[in-house]
Parts: sequence; C-alpha cells; structure tokens
Amino acid sequence: MIPLRDTIPSRSFPVVNWLLILTNVSIFLYEVFLLDTRQAELMIFDFGLIPDKVRFDEISNLRDLRVTLLRPFFTNMFLHGGWGHLISNMWILFIFGDNVEDRMGKVRYFLFYILCGLIASFAHFILHRNSAVPAIGASGAISGVMAAYMLMFPKSTIISLVPIIIIPLFIPIPALIYIGIWFFGQLWSGTASLMLSDSATGIAFWAHIGGFIGGLALYRFFDTSKRKGFY
Repeated sequence: MIPLRDTIPSRSFPVVNWLLILTNVSIFLYEVFLLDTRQAELMIFDFGLIPDKVRFDEISNLRDLRVTLLRPFFTNMFLHGGWGHLISNMWILFIFGDNVEDRMGKVRYFLFYILCGLIASFAHFILHRNSAVPAIGASGAISGVMAAYMLMFPKSTIISLVPIIIIPLFIPIPALIYIGIWFFGQLWSGTASLMLSDSATGIAFWAHIGGFIGGLALYRFFDTSKRKGFY
C-alpha cells in the first residue's frame, strides 16, 4: 500500500515540517554531489549510530560524551542511504507531518519530532548493542509522527495506491487501519530480525517500533488542539 494523500487539510502552512524535509534533502544532496564515495562512507560512519562504538566506559570528558554518545543518537536521523530511502521517508513525513504540526504548533512539533527520533535511536541501540552497522534515517522520528497522527485524526482516510499485478487501485483506507497495519508489520519484522544479523535485514525495524511507541506515549503532552479549537 503506497499512501498518496490524506483527507485532512492543513489549517496553516507547515513551516517546521517543510524545514525538516528540506534539511534532510539538503544533507543528502551534499552527501551525493559534493562528496566522493569514500567521503560519503566516512560521513555515515562518523554521524550514523553504530551501537558497538558507543562505549560508556571510555567517556572521560565532555567532548567524549558529545561525540561518542550524544551526537550519533541525534545526527543519524538526518542521514539517508539512497534515493529510495530518502524519498520514501520524506513522502511519509509530507503526508502526515503537516497535520500533526497543526495540532501541536511549530515549536512543540519540532521538539516532539526530535524526541521521537532519539527514542528510536535508543531502541535500536538497546536491541542491537553489538552491531557494527551504521543505523541512519528519519524513519524513527517519522514513526512517532505517524503514531500521533493516528490518535489525533482517527477519522482521517489515507488514499492509497494498491497495485494488483499491473492494475493500479486507489483505495481509501481509514488512518487507524492503515497505520495500525504498518505498525504490526514492523513489529512482526522486528521480532524476526532479532534472529538475524543487522546486515541480513538492512532495516532498523526496532527504531521504527521505538519511535512509534514514543509517539504514542508523548503526543498528548504536545497536543494544543483544545486551545486551537480542533475537534
């Protein structure tokens, strides 16, 4: 199921959502067009989250704390491994993020997005503690946005493209069902991935799951809908 659009119009221009999209795209374009292959790999290894490189016992000063521990948990959510990875993440953020920003307000939405991304990073870190594979991508933070959308707009409908062989079908799917199916798919795949190596799966399912659960837990603290007259 490929989501094309939702049925909830934005009340205001989603400034923060667009800034997040443009930031992710700009960093990826820098990586692709201004760096050679070796430099791009080094950038991913320097700023991606590699659980095995996070050594608490080796932190002896504030610089070690920032570079070794704090930085990768944050910076990894602004890196992407290819055009497909980037476009799919930014498309989902484009569809769901504007409405969540409407309900939360710009500053609260930004903080919510970053917190969900950090929770996603820590979830991946905890469950893949010995992994030497860099985890990158905005999908953990976006998973939190999807969780908030599902609970804030339960009556929304997601117009989805469902290809049947060569016949494209455009099917309206309630947001609760669409996002619920997506989450349980991640949970199923994430459970299976624990029996495989990171390189075998290639997808940080538990970052998605962690970000989603973080979104479920946090969204109510950022929701300003009553003050804005939402219903």
